[in-house]
Amino acid sequence: MESKVSEGGLNVTLTIRLLMHGKEVGSIIGKKGETVKKMREESGARINISEGNCPERIVTITGPTDAIFKAFAMIAYKFEEDITNSMSNSTATSKPPVTLRLVVPASQCGSLIGKGGSKIKEIRESTGAQVQVAGDMLPNSTERAVTISGTPDAIIQCVKQICVVMLESPPKGATIPYRPKPASTPVIFAGGQAYTIQGQYAIPHPDLTKLHQLAMQQTPFTPLGQTTPAFPGLDASPPASTHELTIPNDLSRPRDPREEHLPCMTGHSSSQPAPTAPQWYLLLQTSLPSPPFRLLLLYNAFRGFSV
Repeated sequence: MESKVSEGGLNVTLTIRLLMHGKEVGSIIGKKGETVKKMREESGARINISEGNCPERIVTITGPTDAIFKAFAMIAYKFEEDITNSMSNSTATSKPPVTLRLVVPASQCGSLIGKGGSKIKEIRESTGAQVQVAGDMLPNSTERAVTISGTPDAIIQCVKQICVVMLESPPKGATIPYRPKPASTPVIFAGGQAYTIQGQYAIPHPDLTKLHQLAMQQTPFTPLGQTTPAFPGLDASPPASTHELTIPNDLSRPRDPREEHLPCMTGHSSSQPAPTAPQWYLLLQTSLPSPPFRLLLLYNAFRGFSV
């Protein structure tokens, strides 16, 4: 929530962010955007809705305090209308409250709660609305959700008091805003075809089907201990390349007699004389793990050890 006070201190411009589900967003947008257009014109506030195919959307309301409160009132009454319409086809007897979720920087939540919860208790008692501050921050952000529930009038009064607290206690440090992530669509594979789940229907997805078919055509990894190709005509072992390492003459040294009966790396005594060729050549296969291991093998071979 951002604020800006003009030179005279009379006009206060606020930016308040709301977190809404898809159905709630669709309600305030209306058919062909008519509802949100009417809200903008009658309230005088700027109302922006985040883009993207997400289960949650951010609704940003910006403007002078009077415009902000008018926009909130219109949204709250619209949600109450939706609840009333949904109950006409329902057997429920009790009417659920209108609920809005504000997105507030975590650094301001302490002021909203107050010492020992005194401030939030005062807001609840004076407005009649239920206010809950989330204990955890929203994913990948430094913001928390503040849930307000009650009648439209109670919500409007509650929002006014919350705005006063936010203006008196500006956020500390940088704020990382919450950005809802796109929804991941479930995918199933059946009969060599890929389908995405949309509601209660499985919709064929040609692109994913092609990827699935290509993946199935790839050669699987050869199981440990298997020496035969996984498929006839395919060589399961990759061709090995050969590298030649040359050891200069000045690295050779006489064998130390004390090493005659030292145990080697394989557990046998080292009784074979060390190679004395003036120049060393060692052929290493690429199946060895890494160049450092090859140098270790070369070093031990030079000393007469076995790996």
